[in-house]
Amino acid sequence: MTQNKLAVIAFGGNALLKSNQKGTYAEQIQNVTETCRCLVPMMKAGYRMVIGHGNGPQVGNVMLQHKAGAETYDVAEMPLNFCVAETQGSIGALIEEGFRCIFAEEGWDRDTVTLLTHVEVDPNDPLFQNPTKPVGPYCTKEEAEIYHDETGDIYREDPKGNGWRKVVASPKPIRIQNIKLVRQLADQGIIVITVGGGGIPVANIDGCLRGVQAVIDKDLASAITAVEINADEFYILTDVPKVYINFRKPDEKALNVITVSEAKQYLEEKQFTEGSMAPKMRAAIMFVEKTGHTCIITEAGRLGDPACGTRIVPDKA
Repeated sequence: MTQNKLAVIAFGGNALLKSNQKGTYAEQIQNVTETCRCLVPMMKAGYRMVIGHGNGPQVGNVMLQHKAGAETYDVAEMPLNFCVAETQGSIGALIEEGFRCIFAEEGWDRDTVTLLTHVEVDPNDPLFQNPTKPVGPYCTKEEAEIYHDETGDIYREDPKGNGWRKVVASPKPIRIQNIKLVRQLADQGIIVITVGGGGIPVANIDGCLRGVQAVIDKDLASAITAVEINADEFYILTDVPKVYINFRKPDEKALNVITVSEAKQYLEEKQFTEGSMAPKMRAAIMFVEKTGHTCIITEAGRLGDPACGTRIVPDKA
């Protein structure tokens, strides 16, 4: 069994789909392959890897497809948890294809596998009453108002100014199903893709795990995965090279290394936007507090730099 480091890497949305793209297969496979290529330095260093990923745009598009099919062809519309399962499989296939392209380029004989992963939440989680997780395509404020009037769905403005998006409940994950299998496969040197889109949301209802209408935060689900498999490092890939305070203000400042206490203070000061950097920072804090290891938040293209990104580290003893 290899003694090399084990890393959990959470792919950000731009690893799959950029804001100016429609989401075609060609666009997504190109984006995914570029992201996978950025992991080559870590693979050459002997890292074992477990990959998590988001699905916000994709699951929203699947929901729209189901809705259109129901309205036009009387095809049964599926619930949100089913849509998450669909995107877990399709995005996992994209990431596997991206890795296999890299393996061929490097002449490596390696394996990668996607695990459709259920993630348990508390059915009484109060977050079910406060939807915050953006899904689906961007729209204008006027379109969002029309959609809200037609469906009752809630829309909120994107903090980066890209438009408005539908938001759904995002309860906290409490248990990752088949987590022992994830660790076993990673220990064999297989790249494991799991908790896709935060996992297929299920809750214990009358003694059975049943699907619920939610999208779980992929960074938090990936952080719990990293804790449960005792990962040495946890990476959250996003579209900025570092985390910033006073973001997009004249006194903007990039953060290189911060302690858990400093991260918590910045959260209290509301330096990080909900739906953007705030959940990433909470996931980082949770991982570091429970393991004593380091979390790195950065762009995929910076992974070859040993000093890349913002590093969240434990408080000094």
